[in-house]
Amino acid sequence: MAPGDLWTLRDLFVLPNEYVYWTIQIVMYPFMTGLVAGAFVLSSLYHVFGIRQLRDIARFALVFSFALLPGALVPLLLHLQHPFRGINVLMTPHFTSAIAAFGIVFSAYFMIVASELWFIYRRHFVQESLLLRKPHKTIRERLSSVIYTTLTLGAYDTSEKALRTDEKATRILAAAGIPVALFLHGYAGFIFGSVKANALWMTPLMPVIFIVSAIVSGIAFCMLTYIVVMEIRKLRAGRKNRAAEPRERRAEIAGAEVDVIRITARYLVAFLLLAIGLELLDLVFRNYTAVKSWDVLRSAVYGHEFRQVFLLQYGLGGLVPLILFLIPRLSVRRAAVGVALVLFGIFMMRWNVVIGGQSFSLTLAGYMHYVLPIVPTSWETVKEGAVGAVAVLVFPFVLFYLLVKICPVFAPPQAR
Repeated sequence: MAPGDLWTLRDLFVLPNEYVYWTIQIVMYPFMTGLVAGAFVLSSLYHVFGIRQLRDIARFALVFSFALLPGALVPLLLHLQHPFRGINVLMTPHFTSAIAAFGIVFSAYFMIVASELWFIYRRHFVQESLLLRKPHKTIRERLSSVIYTTLTLGAYDTSEKALRTDEKATRILAAAGIPVALFLHGYAGFIFGSVKANALWMTPLMPVIFIVSAIVSGIAFCMLTYIVVMEIRKLRAGRKNRAAEPRERRAEIAGAEVDVIRITARYLVAFLLLAIGLELLDLVFRNYTAVKSWDVLRSAVYGHEFRQVFLLQYGLGGLVPLILFLIPRLSVRRAAVGVALVLFGIFMMRWNVVIGGQSFSLTLAGYMHYVLPIVPTSWETVKEGAVGAVAVLVFPFVLFYLLVKICPVFAPPQAR
């Protein structure tokens, strides 16, 4: 039995060897890489373009982008029948194919983000390493001392000149990382857009649409996580002590949170409008040219996939959050609902591209429907079902939690 038999339903005239081979993990793959690229672009708005109001969330987004990067590999590893061969892409990178070039792009992006993080947190590493140089240390302090001493790489100079050099290196790396981050996700759109056998995927606009939607998803994901983390900080500040000083601290945190969210929301709305405009432009162009495959595309988009495309992606994931953001005096709760809907819309866009692109048969007279396995009955349904998708989404949060222990995302008041 072919793996696709576990989740493929057929309708009308479908070839006997056709299945929905690319499942939820291939949906998660461009979704996760989009979060990586978008989070890095958000951090670059401060480090490259000097938008000082985004300083706190820029640091937050950069650490989150680094945590998301390994998570972008997990969907592919789960989808492969021989996942241990996946390392060959990184060990032997070359430009003979789009997926092989991923090794070069991924390695370059990893080194850029890791270097940028080191220059940003070098002063913190040095301070912690010096503080832990004391005679009597616990096991935890000894481990921390080894970690921070290693991370300093022997560079203990924290003079004003050295710190200015660190800032300059950070700006250079952030500027160099923008095109690499966009290419990291744009090549995923390139893979789909270059498939000549599929009428829905074959369009030169596919890489551009993927890049813009990646920026949208990355900004929205960082905003949502930032809101959750700030709310947790306020709750912790309230539980420690109920005196006047903690209340002032909670008010300070709440005020900074609202300001950052409102400013970031402006950039999110701009990129969201651009993403929706490009997708509608592509749809109108296909309708106007009306090539031979347009009949089956029209029946799929306006018929079988109408609810997923127009109601869920454009309606619930596009129009509704735009209305929420454009209403004056944006609140944190309204922003949280809006960015959650934006993420849902971007996910549905990935779903409609990957799953919708396989919904019609090569006979152009039949359709296939993908049934997402919710309750796993085998290892295949674990990997290619809801359990695998949730595991892919949770994995970066675990890495982010560990990274924050070493690289604090919120600078102390005196360092701002």
